[in-house]
This record gives sequence, C-alpha cells and structure tokens, in this order.
Amino acid sequence: MAQLFLAKDFLPDYARLDKPVQSAVEAAISKFAEHTYAGLHLEKLQKAKDDRIRTIRIDQSWRGVVLAPGSGDVYCLLSVLPHDEAIRYAVSRRFTVNEAVGVLEVRNEEALEELQPALHAAAATQDKRLFDDVSDGDLTRLGVDAAILPVVRLLTSEEHLEALQTVLPDVQYTALLALATGMTVDEAWTEVAQYLPADNPSSQIDPADLVTAMARTPDRVTPVSGPEELQQILADPFAAWRTFLHPGQRKVAYQSSYAGPAQVTGGAGTGKTVTALHRAGFLARQYASGGADRGIGPPILLTTFTRNLAETLEIQLELLIADERARRQVQIINVDRLAHRVVREARGNPVIADFAAVRQRWADAVAAPSAPFTPAFLDREWEQVILAQDLSTEEAYLTCSRTGRGSPLTKAQRSQVWQLTQRVTAGLHEAGETTYIQLANEAAHLLRHSGRTYYRHVIVDEAQDLHPAQWRLLRASVPVGPDDLFVAADPYQRIYDNRVSLTSLGISVRGRSRRLTVNYRTTQEILRWAVPLLGSDPATGLDGDIDTLIGYRSPVHGRPPELHRAPSREAELTSLVDRIRSWVAAGIEPHAIGVAARSSAAATQARDAIKAARIPTLALATQSSKNAVRVGTMHKMKGLEFQAVAVIGVEDGAVPPRAALTPAAEDPVAHGQDLQRERCLLFVACTRARDHLYLSYTGQPSPFLPVRDGTR
Repeated sequence: MAQLFLAKDFLPDYARLDKPVQSAVEAAISKFAEHTYAGLHLEKLQKAKDDRIRTIRIDQSWRGVVLAPGSGDVYCLLSVLPHDEAIRYAVSRRFTVNEAVGVLEVRNEEALEELQPALHAAAATQDKRLFDDVSDGDLTRLGVDAAILPVVRLLTSEEHLEALQTVLPDVQYTALLALATGMTVDEAWTEVAQYLPADNPSSQIDPADLVTAMARTPDRVTPVSGPEELQQILADPFAAWRTFLHPGQRKVAYQSSYAGPAQVTGGAGTGKTVTALHRAGFLARQYASGGADRGIGPPILLTTFTRNLAETLEIQLELLIADERARRQVQIINVDRLAHRVVREARGNPVIADFAAVRQRWADAVAAPSAPFTPAFLDREWEQVILAQDLSTEEAYLTCSRTGRGSPLTKAQRSQVWQLTQRVTAGLHEAGETTYIQLANEAAHLLRHSGRTYYRHVIVDEAQDLHPAQWRLLRASVPVGPDDLFVAADPYQRIYDNRVSLTSLGISVRGRSRRLTVNYRTTQEILRWAVPLLGSDPATGLDGDIDTLIGYRSPVHGRPPELHRAPSREAELTSLVDRIRSWVAAGIEPHAIGVAARSSAAATQARDAIKAARIPTLALATQSSKNAVRVGTMHKMKGLEFQAVAVIGVEDGAVPPRAALTPAAEDPVAHGQDLQRERCLLFVACTRARDHLYLSYTGQPSPFLPVRDGTR
C-alpha cells in the first residue's frame, strides 16, 4: 500500500497559494492519500542531483516536487512551486541520511558546487583554516557528511560558514557552528544530540534507508494516514505546521515523566510555547479515559502572565488537541484569574484597586511626613522586597536581603519604609481593595493553610514575567511530585519588573532544564539585527544561572529589516500605511500584519491612520477571525507572531520613555534593570515578525537602535 508524507515546508507555501491553485494541489495530492495517483505523471528530471526526485503537474503554471525514496510505494510531497522554480529546486537538491543521528537531510548540492571556486580562492590566501584543529574522524562523528568534508576544509572564517547555512543540512550546520564558536567536540555533540530521534538509533543507521530516516524526522515530514487527515491538514495548514516539533522540542514535550519540576528555555521563536502546548496535550491524553480525579476542576492547568496570552493559548490548544475528552482535562486561565478564583471561593469576590488610585496612595504617603523617598521607590520596594519575600513583620523587613535594589537603606530608613507601606496597605484594606500581587499572596496563603491543591500538573508559559507571590500560588496549587510543574521561560523576554529564583521558592529544576536554540519563526536577517537590541548585559534565568544566546540562530533567510526616518509624525503614519499597502499587494493577508508602538496613544494614532486609509484593523487584544491588521502596544505583542511587523515611534524619548526609567541617582541598579526591560520589550516586538520587519521614527532614533545620525 502506498504511503504519503508531507514536508513541513510545504504547509506555509500551500497556505499562501491562491484558492484555485490550492484546489488543484488538493486534487493532486488527494490521489496520493487515496493511493490512486496514476496519471499524475511522476516525472524524473535529467541532470538532477538526486535521481529519487520527481515532479508532478498541478496545473499549467504550478508543479509539485516529490521525493520517491526508492523503498516500496512511498512518496513525500516536498513543495509546490511555479513551474521554473520547481524544476530548479528539484534538480539542485540531494537527500541523504545523517549517519550520526539517523534523520533525513537535504542539501543544495548545486549551490555548494557554485560556492566552491570562491572558497578555494579565499583559502589560497590564508594559512589557517577554520577547522584545522578538528579531525575528519571527529567531524564524521558529529554527522558531517563525507561528501561535504572537502568543502568544510576550505572554510577560513565564520562568515564563510554562515554563507553555507542555507545550503547545508541543519544537523551538520549545527555541528560546525558549535565548533566555530569555540565548543569542544563533546560540547558540539551535545548540540547535535538534540536531533536524535526517540528510538536513538546509534549504530543501527542504514545510510541508504530514506524511509526509516523520514520516520525518524517528525520535525520535517509527517505521514498522512488517509483522505480525512489530509483534509484536516489542508483546512488549517498553519495549525498543522505547529505539530512539527524539532527533535529537541519533542524530547522535552513527550518525555514519559519528570521526577519533579522541569524547565524549557530559549530565545524568541524557539518553540517554547509550542513545546508547552504539546506537553499539555501529552498529559491530557493520559487522563482522557479516566477524567479528572483531583481537585474541583481538570487535572492540568496551563497558565501564563496576562489574559490575552491565556486566550491565545486557548485557541492554539483547541487546534492541537482534536479529542474533546482530552481537551477537557486542561484548564487555561492566567495566574491573576487563578488567584481571584481561590480568594473568591474563600471570602467572596475581591475588588482590585485601580492602578492610578494606588499610585496616588503612594504619593500621599510620601507627602505626609515629607519622607526622603519617591512614590515609585516605595511602590517598587513594597512589591520587589516586601511582597516578593512575603514579609509580614517589621523585624523581618529590617533583617531581610534586598538583592537587586541599588540604594542601600539604614535601619532607620527601613523602619520608615515599613511604616509608609503599612499606611498604604491599611488604606487599601479599609477600602476593601487589593492589588493583583496582594491577591496572589493571599491565594497562596489560603491554599497552603487549607492543604488543598487544585491540579495534578501546572504548565507555565512566559514564566519569566511572574512575581514570586504568583509562583508561591502556583507551587501551592499542585502537590509536590513527578510532573508537578513544567516551566517555559526566556529571561531575554522579561518585560516586567518581576525577578525570581525558583530554588528560593522550593522549585528546583536543576537537572531537568533544557535550552532550545533554533528560531523557527524569524529569519536569520531579522534575528541578527534584533539580538544586539538586547545590549551586552547578561540575563539571569529562573534557576539562578546566567542564561546565554550562544547558538541562537534561524535556518530561514529573507530580507533585512527596514529602518525609516520620517520628518514628522504625520509623514511617519503615511509611510506606515504605504508599507502596509505594499505588503498586502505582495500577497500578505491583513490579519498576518501586526503594528506595534510603545504607548497606547501612538498605537491609537496608527489605528486611526490605517482606518482612514480604508484598511480593516483591530486591536491586538481582540479575539476575532476578521481579516484585519492588528495594532497595539509592544506589551500586547507578547506571545503573538505575524508574517510582517511594523514598529513605529522608535525614537529617542519614546523608546525608552523617560517616565519608565528609575533615575540613576535614585537607584542605579533599578535604573539598569529598567533599561534592560525596555530593551527586552523592543526585542519582543521586533521578533514577532516571521518574514518582514519595518521600523520607523521621527527626530533622533532610539539609543537602542543601530543608528545614531538619523539615517535609514
């Protein structure tokens, strides 16, 4: 019986095709799924680098590219392209089995041949080559193909290696990049080993068996069981795209059990959220037959920092878990709603204090005794020291550590701070109000004192933004044991003030933490431009260790970001509309376009300008299927992705806004943390883009941008 596989890269290409072409593609590949593909004219091509490549006719202008591995009646649809592009693709690629990890690989053989004369010329002028200190045996052990070794031996710089990224297989490029960045062979093997499939084939690899290699490469190809599954995939190809997990992601998501809390980290776009969703699905399917058996709700909580992120997770999980019984095992609410629920059940509906009113309470507290503190300083001291450490007495505060706070306080000053914070909290209590952090703290106390837990498993996305009080709540909501907490985090995307050490809260992920390095969302050009926005300060992870972006890269290439200086705000908005129109004219759907600004006012200006141009638009937080450009603040961009992103108003004084920075004279540590938070916020907004990134500003550019003279 014939077997059809679909390549991951086919799905986004299919999604961008016009409807008539999609219909023709569907009709053609349905014949494969139904095993009635006679008449598709599987054509071999003369001068093809791999004689197992075929093409099929879709219509007069489009052709499909198919791999026929040569073992049984098995086919893999690789891509659907315009006729000439399809032919160029088909004749240039060669498919092989990586002899170190057993997965399917593809390389652009034609491009490698074309590059070799230039590499020979460059090598002739240099005495030392990039991999002189690595033996052929070690390169082979890391999975570098014998046919590629001669090219590798010509490389003299990392720039030359980078030029080969698009033509080399992922595993081999990963090995070479690891060595080029200073890793030992053993350290490089650790990077390569993430590609090992679950069966860990070791010495059982047959380099001629492409069919087995395809089965070991679920991040690149997937089998189609029949017409129904095919229809489901084609109905929502971007959703299906999310089911393709990199082997490193799959190992993390589908590990049978963790002995305790586990963590996955990685830069923007490395698939942490997708991994967390798959982990939720894996656990949910285990409960689908028996149902919830603990607490008052489903056994699994999938949570995150904000409500709109939770709503996004809800949509994504619906697409991932088709079985309704399994889906009912997962509850998705943000951590504030969890706290609200716990407190409401204990004492009635809590009232959340208005942010502006709380700010005024701090101002009043400072003004009354003419205290030598600013309202912002007191607010931060209360949240980041007193509430963070759950300090309930003045004595505890007088002797506590204030790590992360830059301004030292005498004992007398601490006492004064305590009295002022007590005045504010007493005022909130009298008004029957509470802040969200207080609410989380109260909920944690209620659960601990009752001994009651709500869930068997808690999965946390965007974990780097949670406050210690929120972590105490999550810790109390699930019993200590195997698979209790699963954490997805990236300290380089920390866009709020919260900082935490999980170990100090009784949550240890040591030995159960994995780092992802491959960005599958953003092109390498956007990534290379965006990473320097983060500056040079290291980021500390939730486990207390310094995090790193070593090896962080994208296998996808495209156009570099565009930076535009406008003479006025009006001109900037006109240019924004022009850029959106050009994207739409190029075939990008409006809903695949996101626009971000640092302030709500600037985002509103952008929405008004887009509306005036008769382009449909919606706020970023709106849950709607309407085909409209999404516009909002940089904070609202968190957790989203778009084919094209425009970031406006990236000028000095606005990014970062001066009001968001603690004065350096008041607290130099807090000032540095504020700057880093703003850098992370801009980085987050820029890395929401898959293919196109456009930034604009008026006046002088933001000091974060790689320009200083106001030029594009």
